[in-house]
Amino acid sequence: MTAEPISEPISEPVSQPVSGPRWPVPPPEGWTVDDLHTLPDLPPHTELIDGSLIFVSPQRNIHSIVIDMLVTGLRHTAPPELLVRREMTMVIDRKNGPEPDVQVVRRSALKDIGQSSFPASEVLLAVEVASPESESRDRTTKPHKYAAAGIPHYWLVEMAGQDERPVVQVYERGSVTGTYALTGIHHDRLKITVPFGIDIDLNAIDEL
Repeated sequence: MTAEPISEPISEPVSQPVSGPRWPVPPPEGWTVDDLHTLPDLPPHTELIDGSLIFVSPQRNIHSIVIDMLVTGLRHTAPPELLVRREMTMVIDRKNGPEPDVQVVRRSALKDIGQSSFPASEVLLAVEVASPESESRDRTTKPHKYAAAGIPHYWLVEMAGQDERPVVQVYERGSVTGTYALTGIHHDRLKITVPFGIDIDLNAIDEL
């Protein structure tokens, strides 16, 4: 996910008009997930990582296309007890509410048509489509938190080559180590059997 941490907040009155937005000043202990849902005027798709707000940068066309392709492919074979959702908050704990690009959750986690988040305990698969601005978080910070939260499966999607073709790195959480291990790298077709039977033509982006 393309995102940038917030710039230093404006906390003191100024005598001259200030151009641009005025960010909320965080409390000494940092923000919580409750704040993420109640603070006014937050930009769409704001995330919470370790009590800090992360603002989403404008999305690139290729990023949106890849998310659409993965959502469509996952929904094609997902069993009825599972839901595929894009860009919704995952509540890990009170200080962490990331927003995976795609996640597969248990249908029982859907409590209300208007809900805006799912608990991490109900997530089977989290997917991040990396961009230059977010690759550090998508490669290290987020998978570490997802694994610690017990999410069994993680995909990291990166673009390869001048024509930016999606390459999907598939990770599975070890029950003993509690960390992710790479189980495959998929270039043209993503065909796997866990968390359920999945067959996605990664070249389908040319048709979207």
